[in-house]
Amino acid sequence: MASKKTAYTTANDNGKNGNGTANLGFEQKLWLAADKLRGNMDASEYKHVILGLIFLKYISDSFESRRQWLARESADPKSEYFVKNETHRAKVAEDRDEYLAENVFWVPPKARWMELQNNAHQPTIGKLLDDAMDAIERENPSLKGILPKNYARPDLDKTRLGELIDLIGTISVGDPKSRSQDILGRVYEYCLGKFASAEGKGGGEFYTPSCVVRVLVEMIEPYKGRVYDPCCGSGGMFVQSEKFAEAHGGRRSDISVYGQESNPTTWRLARMNLAIRGIESHLGDQWADTFINDKHPDLKADFILANPPFNISDWGGQRLQEDKRWVYGAPPVGNANFAWVQHFVHHLAPNGIAGFVLANGSMSSNSSGEGEIRKAIIEADLVDCMVAMPGQLFYSTPIPVCLWFLTRNKTGKGLRDRRGETFFVDARKMGTMADRTHRELTDDDIQRIVGAYHSWRGEKGAGKYEDVAGFCNSAALATIEKHGFVLTPGRYVGAADIEDDGEPFPEKMTRLAKTLGEQFGESARLEKAIRRNLGLLGF
Repeated sequence: MASKKTAYTTANDNGKNGNGTANLGFEQKLWLAADKLRGNMDASEYKHVILGLIFLKYISDSFESRRQWLARESADPKSEYFVKNETHRAKVAEDRDEYLAENVFWVPPKARWMELQNNAHQPTIGKLLDDAMDAIERENPSLKGILPKNYARPDLDKTRLGELIDLIGTISVGDPKSRSQDILGRVYEYCLGKFASAEGKGGGEFYTPSCVVRVLVEMIEPYKGRVYDPCCGSGGMFVQSEKFAEAHGGRRSDISVYGQESNPTTWRLARMNLAIRGIESHLGDQWADTFINDKHPDLKADFILANPPFNISDWGGQRLQEDKRWVYGAPPVGNANFAWVQHFVHHLAPNGIAGFVLANGSMSSNSSGEGEIRKAIIEADLVDCMVAMPGQLFYSTPIPVCLWFLTRNKTGKGLRDRRGETFFVDARKMGTMADRTHRELTDDDIQRIVGAYHSWRGEKGAGKYEDVAGFCNSAALATIEKHGFVLTPGRYVGAADIEDDGEPFPEKMTRLAKTLGEQFGESARLEKAIRRNLGLLGF
Protein backbone atom coordinates (compact mmCIF):
# COMPACT_ATOMS: atom_id res chain seq x y z
CA MET A 1 0.00 0.00 0.00
CA ALA A 2 2.76 2.44 0.88
CA SER A 3 4.42 2.17 -2.52
CA LYS A 4 1.16 2.79 -4.32
CA LYS A 5 0.45 5.88 -2.27
CA THR A 6 3.89 7.20 -3.07
CA ALA A 7 3.19 6.72 -6.77
CA TYR A 8 -0.08 8.63 -6.41
CA THR A 9 1.67 11.48 -4.64
CA THR A 10 4.47 11.75 -7.15
CA ALA A 11 2.12 11.68 -10.11
CA ASN A 12 0.37 14.78 -8.86
CA ASP A 13 3.35 16.87 -7.76
CA ASN A 14 3.20 19.83 -10.11
CA GLY A 15 3.93 22.74 -7.74
CA LYS A 16 7.15 23.96 -6.24
CA ASN A 17 6.19 22.81 -2.74
CA GLY A 18 5.52 19.18 -3.55
CA ASN A 19 1.73 19.12 -3.64
CA GLY A 20 0.83 20.92 -6.83
CA THR A 21 -0.84 23.98 -5.35
CA ALA A 22 1.85 26.59 -4.88
CA ASN A 23 2.48 27.99 -8.34
CA LEU A 24 0.65 27.73 -11.63
CA GLY A 25 3.33 29.61 -13.50
CA PHE A 26 1.02 32.24 -14.95
CA GLU A 27 -0.53 33.91 -11.89
CA GLN A 28 0.84 37.34 -12.74
CA LYS A 29 -0.53 37.11 -16.27
CA LEU A 30 -3.96 36.26 -14.89
CA TRP A 31 -3.85 39.22 -12.58
CA LEU A 32 -2.83 41.47 -15.48
CA ALA A 33 -5.79 40.05 -17.37
CA ALA A 34 -8.10 40.93 -14.51
CA ASP A 35 -6.69 44.45 -14.36
CA LYS A 36 -7.79 45.00 -17.95
CA LEU A 37 -11.42 44.57 -16.92
CA ARG A 38 -11.50 45.91 -13.38
CA GLY A 39 -12.31 49.45 -14.38
CA ASN A 40 -15.83 48.84 -15.66
CA MET A 41 -16.94 45.51 -14.20
CA ASP A 42 -17.73 43.94 -10.84
CA ALA A 43 -15.14 41.44 -9.61
CA SER A 44 -17.70 38.63 -9.58
CA GLU A 45 -18.31 39.22 -13.30
CA TYR A 46 -14.83 39.69 -14.73
CA LYS A 47 -13.60 36.61 -12.90
CA HIS A 48 -15.92 34.45 -14.98
CA VAL A 49 -15.13 36.25 -18.23
CA ILE A 50 -11.54 35.14 -17.68
CA LEU A 51 -12.50 31.59 -16.69
CA GLY A 52 -14.60 31.17 -19.85
CA LEU A 53 -11.69 32.25 -22.03
CA ILE A 54 -9.25 30.02 -20.13
CA PHE A 55 -11.55 27.06 -20.75
CA LEU A 56 -11.80 27.91 -24.45
CA LYS A 57 -8.03 28.21 -24.66
CA TYR A 58 -7.62 24.90 -22.81
CA ILE A 59 -9.79 22.83 -25.13
CA SER A 60 -8.41 24.60 -28.19
CA ASP A 61 -4.81 23.87 -27.13
CA SER A 62 -5.70 20.23 -26.50
CA PHE A 63 -7.42 20.01 -29.89
CA GLU A 64 -4.47 21.62 -31.70
CA SER A 65 -1.98 19.30 -30.02
CA ARG A 66 -3.98 16.28 -31.17
CA ARG A 67 -4.42 17.76 -34.67
CA GLN A 68 -0.67 18.26 -35.09
CA TRP A 69 0.00 14.73 -33.89
CA LEU A 70 -2.45 13.31 -36.43
CA ALA A 71 -0.85 15.39 -39.19
CA ARG A 72 2.61 14.04 -38.33
CA GLU A 73 1.44 10.44 -38.03
CA SER A 74 -0.48 10.51 -41.32
CA ALA A 75 2.71 11.70 -43.08
CA ASP A 76 4.95 9.04 -41.48
CA PRO A 77 5.28 5.88 -43.64
CA LYS A 78 6.04 3.85 -40.49
CA SER A 79 2.81 4.89 -38.76
CA GLU A 80 -0.49 3.02 -38.85
CA TYR A 81 -2.08 6.40 -39.65
CA PHE A 82 0.04 6.85 -42.81
CA VAL A 83 -1.87 8.11 -45.85
CA LYS A 84 -0.14 8.63 -49.21
CA ASN A 85 -2.55 11.16 -50.62
CA GLU A 86 -1.98 14.66 -49.17
CA THR A 87 -5.65 15.59 -49.53
CA HIS A 88 -6.65 12.52 -47.57
CA ARG A 89 -4.08 13.40 -44.93
CA ALA A 90 -5.88 16.66 -44.28
CA LYS A 91 -9.08 14.68 -43.77
CA VAL A 92 -7.38 12.51 -41.14
CA ALA A 93 -6.40 15.61 -39.17
CA GLU A 94 -10.02 16.80 -39.30
CA ASP A 95 -11.63 13.45 -38.44
CA ARG A 96 -13.92 14.22 -35.48
CA ASP A 97 -13.84 10.62 -34.21
CA GLU A 98 -10.03 10.73 -33.83
CA TYR A 99 -10.49 13.42 -31.18
CA LEU A 100 -13.44 11.98 -29.34
CA ALA A 101 -11.66 8.62 -29.03
CA GLU A 102 -8.96 10.35 -26.96
CA ASN A 103 -11.42 12.37 -24.83
CA VAL A 104 -10.40 15.53 -26.68
CA PHE A 105 -13.25 17.89 -27.46
CA TRP A 106 -13.96 18.53 -31.12
CA VAL A 107 -13.45 22.24 -31.77
CA PRO A 108 -15.04 23.47 -35.02
CA PRO A 109 -12.89 25.80 -37.16
CA LYS A 110 -14.59 29.05 -36.20
CA ALA A 111 -14.15 28.26 -32.48
CA ARG A 112 -10.43 27.55 -32.57
CA TRP A 113 -8.27 29.90 -30.55
CA MET A 114 -6.08 31.15 -33.44
CA GLU A 115 -9.17 32.08 -35.44
CA LEU A 116 -10.53 34.07 -32.52
CA GLN A 117 -7.19 35.67 -31.68
CA ASN A 118 -6.78 36.78 -35.29
CA ASN A 119 -10.07 38.67 -34.86
CA ALA A 120 -9.50 39.79 -31.27
CA HIS A 121 -9.49 43.50 -32.17
CA GLN A 122 -12.55 43.45 -34.39
CA PRO A 123 -15.64 45.20 -32.94
CA THR A 124 -17.53 41.91 -33.43
CA ILE A 125 -15.23 39.86 -31.19
CA GLY A 126 -17.91 39.49 -28.49
CA LYS A 127 -20.35 37.90 -30.93
CA LEU A 128 -17.58 35.73 -32.41
CA LEU A 129 -16.86 34.35 -28.93
CA ASP A 130 -20.53 33.68 -28.20
CA ASP A 131 -20.90 31.94 -31.57
CA ALA A 132 -17.77 29.88 -30.83
CA MET A 133 -19.22 28.72 -27.50
CA ASP A 134 -22.50 27.81 -29.23
CA ALA A 135 -20.64 25.83 -31.90
CA ILE A 136 -18.60 23.91 -29.31
CA GLU A 137 -21.77 22.99 -27.39
CA ARG A 138 -23.45 21.72 -30.56
CA GLU A 139 -20.47 19.48 -31.35
CA ASN A 140 -19.95 18.25 -27.78
CA PRO A 141 -23.22 17.25 -26.07
CA SER A 142 -21.55 16.90 -22.64
CA LEU A 143 -20.98 20.67 -22.68
CA LYS A 144 -24.49 21.65 -23.70
CA GLY A 145 -25.84 24.55 -21.68
CA ILE A 146 -22.73 25.12 -19.54
CA LEU A 147 -20.43 27.42 -21.53
CA PRO A 148 -20.60 31.20 -21.02
CA LYS A 149 -22.24 33.03 -23.92
CA ASN A 150 -22.41 36.67 -22.82
CA TYR A 151 -19.32 38.20 -24.39
CA ALA A 152 -21.34 40.35 -26.81
CA ARG A 153 -23.10 42.27 -24.05
CA PRO A 154 -22.73 46.07 -24.37
CA ASP A 155 -21.14 46.62 -20.94
CA LEU A 156 -18.12 44.44 -21.81
CA ASP A 157 -15.48 46.72 -23.32
CA LYS A 158 -14.45 45.06 -26.61
CA THR A 159 -11.06 46.79 -26.78
CA ARG A 160 -10.13 45.39 -23.36
CA LEU A 161 -11.62 42.03 -24.31
CA GLY A 162 -9.29 41.93 -27.32
CA GLU A 163 -6.31 42.76 -25.11
CA LEU A 164 -7.40 40.03 -22.72
CA ILE A 165 -7.50 37.49 -25.55
CA ASP A 166 -3.98 38.51 -26.59
CA LEU A 167 -2.73 38.04 -23.05
CA ILE A 168 -4.38 34.65 -22.49
CA GLY A 169 -3.04 33.63 -25.89
CA THR A 170 0.46 33.67 -24.37
CA ILE A 171 -0.54 31.10 -21.73
CA SER A 172 -0.33 27.42 -22.64
CA VAL A 173 -2.97 25.47 -20.68
CA GLY A 174 -3.85 22.55 -22.95
CA ASP A 175 -0.61 20.58 -23.05
CA PRO A 176 -1.62 16.88 -22.85
CA LYS A 177 1.42 16.30 -20.60
CA SER A 178 -0.19 18.52 -17.95
CA ARG A 179 -3.74 17.19 -18.18
CA SER A 180 -3.37 15.46 -14.82
CA GLN A 181 -3.38 18.91 -13.23
CA ASP A 182 -6.67 20.35 -12.03
CA ILE A 183 -6.07 23.37 -14.29
CA LEU A 184 -9.54 24.89 -14.21
CA GLY A 185 -9.96 24.24 -10.50
CA ARG A 186 -6.60 25.77 -9.73
CA VAL A 187 -7.33 28.81 -11.90
CA TYR A 188 -10.61 29.14 -10.02
CA GLU A 189 -8.77 28.84 -6.69
CA TYR A 190 -6.39 31.59 -7.73
CA CYS A 191 -9.21 33.87 -8.89
CA LEU A 192 -11.18 33.38 -5.69
CA GLY A 193 -8.15 34.11 -3.57
CA LYS A 194 -7.11 37.23 -5.47
CA PHE A 195 -10.60 38.63 -5.94
CA ALA A 196 -12.06 37.81 -2.52
CA SER A 197 -11.53 41.27 -1.04
CA ALA A 198 -12.85 42.99 -4.16
CA GLU A 199 -15.99 40.84 -4.08
CA GLY A 200 -16.50 41.29 -0.33
CA LYS A 201 -16.87 37.56 0.21
CA GLY A 202 -16.51 35.97 3.61
CA GLY A 203 -16.24 32.24 4.19
CA GLY A 204 -19.06 31.32 1.84
CA GLU A 205 -17.42 30.22 -1.39
CA PHE A 206 -13.90 28.93 -1.89
CA TYR A 207 -11.92 26.25 -3.61
CA THR A 208 -10.48 23.48 -1.43
CA PRO A 209 -6.66 23.42 -1.53
CA SER A 210 -5.18 20.33 -3.13
CA CYS A 211 -3.33 19.23 0.02
CA VAL A 212 -6.59 19.23 2.02
CA VAL A 213 -8.38 17.21 -0.67
CA ARG A 214 -5.51 14.73 -0.74
CA VAL A 215 -5.79 14.11 3.00
CA LEU A 216 -9.53 13.46 2.65
CA VAL A 217 -9.14 11.23 -0.41
CA GLU A 218 -6.21 9.19 0.90
CA MET A 219 -7.95 8.69 4.24
CA ILE A 220 -11.21 7.29 2.88
CA GLU A 221 -9.71 5.63 -0.25
CA PRO A 222 -12.50 5.86 -2.85
CA TYR A 223 -11.41 2.94 -5.04
CA LYS A 224 -14.81 1.82 -6.21
CA GLY A 225 -18.39 2.93 -5.65
CA ARG A 226 -20.57 6.03 -5.49
CA VAL A 227 -18.78 9.26 -4.57
CA TYR A 228 -20.98 12.15 -3.42
CA ASP A 229 -20.30 15.84 -2.82
CA PRO A 230 -23.45 17.93 -2.18
CA CYS A 231 -21.52 21.23 -2.39
CA CYS A 232 -19.09 20.25 -5.13
CA GLY A 233 -17.77 23.66 -6.19
CA SER A 234 -15.55 23.27 -9.24
CA GLY A 235 -15.37 19.47 -8.86
CA GLY A 236 -11.87 19.17 -7.38
CA MET A 237 -12.89 16.40 -4.95
CA PHE A 238 -14.07 14.25 -7.85
CA VAL A 239 -10.89 14.88 -9.83
CA GLN A 240 -8.70 13.77 -6.94
CA SER A 241 -10.89 10.70 -6.34
CA GLU A 242 -10.46 9.65 -9.95
CA LYS A 243 -6.68 10.12 -9.74
CA PHE A 244 -6.51 8.09 -6.54
CA ALA A 245 -8.52 5.18 -7.93
CA GLU A 246 -6.49 5.07 -11.15
CA ALA A 247 -3.18 5.25 -9.22
CA HIS A 248 -4.25 2.19 -7.22
CA GLY A 249 -5.10 0.02 -10.19
CA GLY A 250 -8.75 0.98 -10.50
CA ARG A 251 -10.58 2.25 -13.53
CA ARG A 252 -12.40 5.48 -14.11
CA SER A 253 -15.61 3.51 -14.64
CA ASP A 254 -15.32 2.02 -11.14
CA ILE A 255 -16.40 5.35 -9.63
CA SER A 256 -19.82 6.94 -10.05
CA VAL A 257 -19.85 10.67 -9.34
CA TYR A 258 -22.84 12.43 -7.77
CA GLY A 259 -22.82 16.08 -6.86
CA GLN A 260 -24.73 19.30 -6.43
CA GLU A 261 -23.86 23.00 -6.46
CA SER A 262 -26.01 26.05 -5.76
CA ASN A 263 -23.94 28.66 -7.61
CA PRO A 264 -24.89 28.53 -11.33
CA THR A 265 -21.49 29.65 -12.64
CA THR A 266 -19.62 27.26 -10.34
CA TRP A 267 -21.98 24.42 -11.33
CA ARG A 268 -21.12 25.06 -14.98
CA LEU A 269 -17.43 25.18 -14.11
CA ALA A 270 -17.69 21.79 -12.35
CA ARG A 271 -19.28 20.28 -15.42
CA MET A 272 -16.53 21.77 -17.60
CA ASN A 273 -13.85 20.53 -15.22
CA LEU A 274 -15.21 16.97 -15.21
CA ALA A 275 -16.01 16.94 -18.91
CA ILE A 276 -12.39 17.76 -19.79
CA ARG A 277 -11.34 14.53 -18.08
CA GLY A 278 -14.13 12.39 -19.49
CA ILE A 279 -15.55 11.79 -16.00
CA GLU A 280 -19.23 10.93 -16.24
CA SER A 281 -21.05 12.86 -13.54
CA HIS A 282 -24.53 13.29 -12.11
CA LEU A 283 -24.70 16.91 -10.98
CA GLY A 284 -28.43 17.34 -11.39
CA ASP A 285 -30.26 18.89 -14.31
CA GLN A 286 -29.32 22.35 -13.03
CA TRP A 287 -27.80 24.13 -10.05
CA ALA A 288 -29.84 23.95 -6.86
CA ASP A 289 -29.67 24.46 -3.10
CA THR A 290 -28.87 21.12 -1.45
CA PHE A 291 -31.01 21.73 1.65
CA ILE A 292 -34.09 23.04 -0.14
CA ASN A 293 -33.92 20.97 -3.33
CA ASP A 294 -31.87 17.80 -2.85
CA LYS A 295 -31.15 16.51 -6.37
CA HIS A 296 -30.27 13.01 -5.13
CA PRO A 297 -32.87 12.31 -2.41
CA ASP A 298 -32.55 8.52 -2.53
CA LEU A 299 -28.76 8.28 -2.90
CA LYS A 300 -26.81 6.21 -0.39
CA ALA A 301 -23.16 6.93 -1.10
CA ASP A 302 -20.15 4.71 -0.45
CA PHE A 303 -17.93 7.79 -0.11
CA ILE A 304 -18.81 11.36 0.75
CA LEU A 305 -16.23 14.11 0.21
CA ALA A 306 -17.18 17.70 0.89
CA ASN A 307 -16.08 21.17 1.89
CA PRO A 308 -19.37 22.91 2.74
CA PRO A 309 -19.47 26.68 3.22
CA PHE A 310 -18.61 27.48 6.84
CA ASN A 311 -21.03 28.88 9.40
CA ILE A 312 -23.66 30.07 6.90
CA SER A 313 -26.71 31.63 8.53
CA ASP A 314 -29.04 32.08 5.57
CA TRP A 315 -29.45 28.40 4.71
CA GLY A 316 -33.25 28.28 5.00
CA GLY A 317 -33.32 26.45 8.32
CA GLN A 318 -36.60 28.03 9.42
CA ARG A 319 -38.33 26.22 6.52
CA LEU A 320 -36.84 22.81 7.38
CA GLN A 321 -37.42 22.34 11.11
CA GLU A 322 -39.23 19.01 10.62
CA ASP A 323 -36.98 17.66 7.88
CA LYS A 324 -36.41 13.88 8.00
CA ARG A 325 -32.63 14.38 7.80
CA TRP A 326 -32.44 15.84 11.30
CA VAL A 327 -32.33 12.50 13.12
CA TYR A 328 -30.02 13.87 15.83
CA GLY A 329 -31.77 17.19 16.39
CA ALA A 330 -32.92 20.21 14.38
CA PRO A 331 -29.89 22.36 13.43
CA PRO A 332 -29.90 25.98 14.59
CA VAL A 333 -31.50 28.36 12.10
CA GLY A 334 -28.47 30.64 12.36
CA ASN A 335 -25.76 28.11 11.48
CA ALA A 336 -25.78 25.30 8.89
CA ASN A 337 -22.77 23.34 10.16
CA PHE A 338 -24.78 20.52 11.75
CA ALA A 339 -27.31 20.59 8.95
CA TRP A 340 -24.42 19.61 6.67
CA VAL A 341 -23.22 16.92 9.09
CA GLN A 342 -26.66 15.34 9.27
CA HIS A 343 -27.16 15.64 5.52
CA PHE A 344 -23.97 13.61 5.07
CA VAL A 345 -25.14 10.99 7.56
CA HIS A 346 -28.51 10.76 5.80
CA HIS A 347 -26.82 9.95 2.46
CA LEU A 348 -24.26 7.50 3.86
CA ALA A 349 -24.52 3.84 2.79
CA PRO A 350 -24.44 1.14 5.52
CA ASN A 351 -20.72 0.57 4.96
CA GLY A 352 -20.00 4.08 3.69
CA ILE A 353 -17.50 6.62 4.99
CA ALA A 354 -17.62 10.40 4.85
CA GLY A 355 -14.73 12.87 5.04
CA PHE A 356 -15.43 16.59 5.09
CA VAL A 357 -14.11 19.99 6.14
CA LEU A 358 -15.75 22.15 8.82
CA ALA A 359 -14.84 25.22 10.84
CA ASN A 360 -13.15 24.46 14.17
CA GLY A 361 -16.17 25.69 16.11
CA SER A 362 -18.08 22.56 15.09
CA MET A 363 -15.88 20.49 17.44
CA SER A 364 -16.81 22.35 20.61
CA SER A 365 -19.76 24.72 20.10
CA ASN A 366 -22.69 24.30 22.51
CA SER A 367 -24.77 27.21 21.27
CA SER A 368 -28.32 26.79 19.91
CA GLY A 369 -28.38 23.05 20.58
CA GLU A 370 -25.24 22.20 18.55
CA GLY A 371 -23.65 20.49 21.55
CA GLU A 372 -26.65 18.17 21.94
CA ILE A 373 -26.58 17.27 18.24
CA ARG A 374 -22.86 16.52 18.41
CA LYS A 375 -23.39 14.42 21.55
CA ALA A 376 -26.10 12.36 19.83
CA ILE A 377 -23.89 11.74 16.80
CA ILE A 378 -20.99 10.67 19.06
CA GLU A 379 -23.24 8.36 21.10
CA ALA A 380 -24.45 6.80 17.84
CA ASP A 381 -20.78 5.84 17.31
CA LEU A 382 -20.60 7.58 13.93
CA VAL A 383 -17.46 9.66 14.52
CA ASP A 384 -14.49 7.68 13.22
CA CYS A 385 -11.75 10.31 13.20
CA MET A 386 -11.12 14.01 13.85
CA VAL A 387 -8.15 15.95 12.45
CA ALA A 388 -7.26 19.49 13.57
CA MET A 389 -5.60 21.22 10.60
CA PRO A 390 -3.03 24.04 10.61
CA GLY A 391 -4.18 27.58 9.90
CA GLN A 392 -3.71 29.57 6.68
CA LEU A 393 -4.40 26.66 4.31
CA PHE A 394 -7.08 28.43 2.29
CA TYR A 395 -6.42 31.24 -0.16
CA SER A 396 -9.65 33.09 0.53
CA THR A 397 -10.43 32.60 4.23
CA PRO A 398 -8.29 32.61 7.39
CA ILE A 399 -10.85 30.46 9.27
CA PRO A 400 -9.06 27.50 10.95
CA VAL A 401 -10.58 24.18 9.95
CA CYS A 402 -10.85 20.55 11.00
CA LEU A 403 -11.61 17.34 9.15
CA TRP A 404 -14.45 15.06 10.23
CA PHE A 405 -14.65 11.39 9.26
CA LEU A 406 -17.92 9.55 9.85
CA THR A 407 -18.77 5.91 9.26
CA ARG A 408 -21.65 3.57 10.04
CA ASN A 409 -19.35 0.57 10.28
CA LYS A 410 -16.18 0.52 12.41
CA THR A 411 -15.69 -3.22 11.96
CA GLY A 412 -15.08 -3.46 8.22
CA LYS A 413 -13.76 -6.66 6.69
CA GLY A 414 -10.17 -7.27 7.74
CA LEU A 415 -10.09 -4.20 10.00
CA ARG A 416 -9.56 -3.88 13.74
CA ASP A 417 -12.78 -3.55 15.75
CA ARG A 418 -12.92 0.14 16.67
CA ARG A 419 -16.50 0.31 17.92
CA GLY A 420 -16.83 2.79 20.75
CA GLU A 421 -13.58 4.56 19.83
CA THR A 422 -12.63 7.71 17.92
CA PHE A 423 -9.22 8.52 16.49
CA PHE A 424 -7.83 12.04 17.08
CA VAL A 425 -5.01 13.73 15.15
CA ASP A 426 -3.56 17.15 15.99
CA ALA A 427 -1.88 18.44 12.82
CA ARG A 428 -1.93 22.14 13.74
CA LYS A 429 1.85 22.45 13.77
CA MET A 430 2.32 20.78 10.39
CA GLY A 431 2.88 22.38 7.01
CA THR A 432 5.25 24.96 5.59
CA MET A 433 4.61 28.54 4.48
CA ALA A 434 4.41 28.78 0.69
CA ASP A 435 4.33 32.56 1.00
CA ARG A 436 3.69 35.14 3.73
CA THR A 437 0.01 34.25 4.10
CA HIS A 438 -0.47 30.75 2.74
CA ARG A 439 0.51 27.42 4.33
CA GLU A 440 0.65 24.01 2.63
CA LEU A 441 0.97 20.47 3.92
CA THR A 442 4.00 18.63 2.55
CA ASP A 443 3.94 15.09 1.21
CA ASP A 444 5.52 13.87 4.46
CA ASP A 445 2.85 15.66 6.51
CA ILE A 446 0.06 14.07 4.49
CA GLN A 447 1.55 10.59 4.66
CA ARG A 448 2.08 10.89 8.42
CA ILE A 449 -1.59 11.75 9.00
CA VAL A 450 -2.88 9.16 6.54
CA GLY A 451 -0.48 6.45 7.72
CA ALA A 452 -1.46 6.90 11.37
CA TYR A 453 -5.16 6.62 10.51
CA HIS A 454 -4.77 3.45 8.45
CA SER A 455 -2.59 1.92 11.16
CA TRP A 456 -5.27 2.71 13.73
CA ARG A 457 -7.88 1.04 11.53
CA GLY A 458 -5.63 -2.02 11.28
CA GLU A 459 -5.35 -2.05 7.51
CA LYS A 460 -3.06 -4.64 6.01
CA GLY A 461 0.47 -3.36 5.46
CA ALA A 462 -0.14 -0.11 7.37
CA GLY A 463 2.06 -1.04 10.35
CA LYS A 464 1.40 -1.34 14.06
CA TYR A 465 -0.54 1.48 15.71
CA GLU A 466 0.62 3.36 18.80
CA ASP A 467 -0.60 6.59 20.39
CA VAL A 468 1.89 9.44 19.88
CA ALA A 469 1.84 12.19 22.52
CA GLY A 470 1.10 15.54 20.95
CA PHE A 471 0.03 14.00 17.63
CA CYS A 472 -2.53 11.18 17.78
CA ASN A 473 -4.67 9.26 20.26
CA SER A 474 -7.43 6.66 20.26
CA ALA A 475 -10.11 7.71 22.74
CA ALA A 476 -13.01 5.65 24.06
CA LEU A 477 -16.55 7.02 24.24
CA ALA A 478 -16.29 7.27 28.04
CA THR A 479 -13.24 9.55 27.69
CA ILE A 480 -15.03 11.78 25.19
CA GLU A 481 -17.99 11.97 27.57
CA LYS A 482 -15.66 13.18 30.36
CA HIS A 483 -14.64 16.02 28.06
CA GLY A 484 -18.26 17.09 27.58
CA PHE A 485 -18.47 15.53 24.09
CA VAL A 486 -16.02 18.07 22.73
CA LEU A 487 -14.07 16.70 19.74
CA THR A 488 -11.04 19.01 19.73
CA PRO A 489 -8.00 16.69 19.19
CA GLY A 490 -5.75 18.77 21.48
CA ARG A 491 -7.79 17.57 24.46
CA TYR A 492 -6.96 13.95 23.75
CA VAL A 493 -3.47 13.77 22.23
CA GLY A 494 -1.77 15.59 25.12
CA ALA A 495 1.58 17.35 24.91
CA ALA A 496 4.48 16.00 22.90
CA ASP A 497 7.20 14.25 24.90
CA ILE A 498 10.28 16.37 25.51
CA GLU A 499 13.29 14.60 24.08
CA ASP A 500 15.93 13.73 26.72
CA ASP A 501 19.39 14.82 25.58
CA GLY A 502 21.12 12.63 28.22
CA GLU A 503 22.80 15.52 30.09
CA PRO A 504 22.19 15.44 33.90
CA PHE A 505 20.18 18.42 35.14
CA PRO A 506 22.84 19.82 37.61
CA GLU A 507 25.51 19.72 34.91
CA LYS A 508 23.18 21.37 32.37
CA MET A 509 22.31 24.21 34.78
CA THR A 510 26.01 24.80 35.60
CA ARG A 511 26.87 24.97 31.90
CA LEU A 512 23.94 27.26 31.05
CA ALA A 513 24.70 29.58 34.01
CA LYS A 514 28.32 29.90 32.85
CA THR A 515 27.21 30.67 29.29
CA LEU A 516 24.73 33.25 30.54
CA GLY A 517 27.47 34.94 32.65
CA GLU A 518 29.71 35.15 29.59
CA GLN A 519 26.88 36.71 27.58
CA PHE A 520 26.19 39.28 30.33
CA GLY A 521 29.90 40.21 30.31
CA GLU A 522 29.89 40.64 26.52
CA SER A 523 26.74 42.74 26.78
CA ALA A 524 28.42 45.09 29.32
CA ARG A 525 31.51 45.43 27.11
CA LEU A 526 29.40 46.33 24.08
CA GLU A 527 27.43 48.88 26.11
CA LYS A 528 30.66 50.66 27.18
CA ALA A 529 31.95 50.71 23.61
CA ILE A 530 28.71 52.17 22.28
CA ARG A 531 28.60 54.89 24.98
CA ARG A 532 32.25 55.81 24.27
CA ASN A 533 31.59 56.16 20.55
CA LEU A 534 28.51 58.29 21.18
CA GLY A 535 30.63 60.55 23.44
CA LEU A 536 33.20 61.03 20.70
CA LEU A 537 30.36 62.16 18.43
CA GLY A 538 29.21 64.69 21.01
CA PHE A 539 26.19 62.83 22.30
